[in-house]
Amino acid sequence: MIDASEMGRTAERYADIRIGVLGSHSALEIMDGAKDEGFQTTVFCQKGREEPYRRFGRIADEIVILDRFDEMILPEKQNAMLDSDTIIVPHRSLTAYLGYDAIENELAVPIFGNRSLFAAEERNATKGQYYLLEKAGIRYPKVIDDPQEINGPCIVKAQEKARPLERAFFTVSSYADYKDKSESRIRDRIISEQGLHDASIEELAVGTYMNFNYFHTPISDQVDFIGIERRLQTDIHDYNALPAVQQLDIGMDRLQNIEVGHTPASIRESLLEKVLKMGDKFVEAVKAEYPPGIIGPFSLQSVITRDLEMIVYDVSLRVPGNPIVATTSPYTKYQYGRTFGVGRRIGMEIRRAIDEGSLGRIVT
Repeated sequence: MIDASEMGRTAERYADIRIGVLGSHSALEIMDGAKDEGFQTTVFCQKGREEPYRRFGRIADEIVILDRFDEMILPEKQNAMLDSDTIIVPHRSLTAYLGYDAIENELAVPIFGNRSLFAAEERNATKGQYYLLEKAGIRYPKVIDDPQEINGPCIVKAQEKARPLERAFFTVSSYADYKDKSESRIRDRIISEQGLHDASIEELAVGTYMNFNYFHTPISDQVDFIGIERRLQTDIHDYNALPAVQQLDIGMDRLQNIEVGHTPASIRESLLEKVLKMGDKFVEAVKAEYPPGIIGPFSLQSVITRDLEMIVYDVSLRVPGNPIVATTSPYTKYQYGRTFGVGRRIGMEIRRAIDEGSLGRIVT
């Protein structure tokens, strides 16, 4: 296990901090915020996937080309990061391509975030997101342990076989429906037997979907509410927009939830107190279970029911990846007098930590 306090001491010895990020997911968002706060940036790209970072020339000061993303963990790459005073900002692709074990035990470069917390995002973790939501007193969908107990609308949350970063979620209404749809997807190699075994089955919460994005570190004055977005997914969104008669003509019986983009949202003011309290409660629960707690951004992806109850169906414990918030959120404007997103909020916190001599408290 990488010693978090040693990583803090390493960062405090840095003279000219550079922000490093793996070139996927939300790298542009992170680097944009870093540049706004005056930091140099390095992006680690897999060969053939570097064009966005070259095209948006202001964003990346250095582009490092790798044959595979996981080469970022190689000793020579780590030494180069340490020599250039780099702090890594994590996102979903970092945890997916490097893996939790490598991040916790091999990546000896300071990370902005609590590296021991990232694996808790998985639903099957011992003290995972369901556990943390329960500790926080936040409602989440009922979990069905035995598929034979399905007796109403449920969602099966599995990963794609060929693309583990993508989701092959599907809805079911009974055990027979579950058997039919899961066997069909295994037969067509959309999911694997193991993927189905590892999948979670939850009651399908019905309402309006909103992703609430927050920010907190051990040096924060409060839990900041950064903003709200909703996911654009194929095939669901455009298919649902078609008239029913056209849906029947098309006859698509296998819709997928593959995220392809984001759209901004806001919430009515009378519900804001619930949103703010939910973030506060979650931060306190995580602090007790994974000291020093949350370092950086997190997201509570929620459903608001007709009774105005909020049900959290997914949790992100790193940069959620929602760049649309940076230009559309009114909530950072209310707090800070200007609109910005997660990338800049990270840069602001690192800058504050440098000025206060507390950098060691926000890296592990």
